[in-house]
Order: sequence, then C-alpha cells, then structure tokens
Amino acid sequence: MTLGVLVMAYGTPRTPADIEAYYTHIRRGRPPTPELLAELTARYEALGGVSPLARRTEGQRAAIEAALPAGTLVRLGQKHAAPFVENGLDALADEGADVVVGLVLAPHFSSFSVGQYHGRAASTAEERGVDYRPIDDWSDLGAWLDFQAAAVTEQLEDLPADTTVLFTAHSLPERVLEGDRYPDHLAASAGAIAERAGLTAWDIGWQSAGRTPEPWRGPDILEVIDSLSTSGLLVCAQGFTSDHLEILYDLDIEARARAEGRGIAFARTRSVNNDPAVMAGLAQRVLLT
Repeated sequence: MTLGVLVMAYGTPRTPADIEAYYTHIRRGRPPTPELLAELTARYEALGGVSPLARRTEGQRAAIEAALPAGTLVRLGQKHAAPFVENGLDALADEGADVVVGLVLAPHFSSFSVGQYHGRAASTAEERGVDYRPIDDWSDLGAWLDFQAAAVTEQLEDLPADTTVLFTAHSLPERVLEGDRYPDHLAASAGAIAERAGLTAWDIGWQSAGRTPEPWRGPDILEVIDSLSTSGLLVCAQGFTSDHLEILYDLDIEARARAEGRGIAFARTRSVNNDPAVMAGLAQRVLLT
C-alpha cells in the first residue's frame, strides 16, 4: 500500500490581481460588483496587500508531512484556489498512492464546508481507482484542545478580571445548519477548552457571515461586543487554524475597533498555524484512519 494524504484548505488570492477571480470562484462564477471588489481589496490592503494564508497553509502541510513516516505522499488541495482539491488528488494518484486520507484544515465538520471538500475528493478518487478515507472532524484532538486552552490562559493574564471569553467560528446560513452537527461540535470543543483552561463562564459567538440576504447563524461578534457589560473581551477563534483575512481583519481590525470604541479591552488567542504538537497530532490521526 502506498499512502497519500490530501491536506485541504479554503485557498486565498496570492496577489492583489487574483482577488476578483478568487471571489468569482467563491460566488460560483458571478463576479463581485465593483463596490464589493473595492471593499474586498481594501481589506487585503489593510493586511499589506494579500493574506498570509497561502504561506501558512503550506507551512501546515509541510509540518504534517514531516511528522509522518518517510515516503508518505502529502499534497495540497484547495476549495477556491489552485491547486484545487481535484488537482491534489490527481497528483497523489499520479505518484502511485492507492490509499488517500483526506484531512481538511478545519477542526469541526459541517456538510456545507468539510463535507464539500470530502465530496469533491471522493469523486475524483473514485474516478482514479483510489481508496479515499476522510477525516470528518478532529475537534476532539488532544493536542489541539491543549493548544487552545494554553492560548486562552496566557491571554487572560493581561486582561481585566471580568473579561468575557468568546469562542467563535465562521457563521453559516441557517438553512444548511438544519440537522447539521457543526453547532454541537463547536459547543463541545468550546466546553472542553474551557474546562482545560479552568473557565467558569464563557460563551459562543459567530463571525464572518456571508453577504447574502438569507439569515446566518448568530449572534455575530460585533453584536456581542455592542451588548457587552464587561471590561474586557477575549476571542478564541476556535473554528480557524491559521492567520488569514477572517482573523487579521475581521477580528484584529474590525472587532478590535468596535470593542475599543466602547472602552472594552480586546484580545484574541494566537492561531494554531504550524504548531508542531498540533501538526504531529494530526499526522497521528492520519495514521489511525
């Protein structure tokens, strides 16, 4: 047996010139309006022109590969940017992998997110005659829970005693959450992190909802900030694994400004990125799949 690992991520524009094509792909072929494109471009400009997500994702892929036995094939497949999910699976098949484990760089399963990655990978694997084995959810990974708990504890040391701790994840439309286990898994992992960190009070919020007229799961983090009566807010963005637009802009710029405008001390926990213990834990999960 030749083992391959398909590490999957959302993708990001690599240069400012890629922003329009990237969001056109996200919008299923509908280009963003000039107004929306200008707003999106301004967000990336606030980060220096582009998101560091491409570099961070490659760092995660490389760290997982380094933690696996020598000779294990580890390739990247992305949802909205090259190399796409199908490209990564094809590369593994071309290199001789007859068993491929699919690992999405998102801890919690949702049919709308992680499920779509696996669906695309499994379809290509079937065409190539490859045995595809998905990892649906890894939000119970001990190394990841320990990382998040330590990150919460270290940030609380510099915040007021009455700080609110808010665990956030990417919002999804209410229609796709009917019967989906995503909210339950988020609540379970938040509880596990809080227990490890010794928290007696915490809450769950949502962020980065899409620009569509349908209702998305809330409360949104900005609504939470507007309703806070505490002196501090610590955000643990447990639904994300690396620094990117939803962390560096939505939290570090937008949410921080909203909080500080109300006189609330704001902080967020550090991102996992390519933390060696977490990446080694993911490699072990791959070998057990």
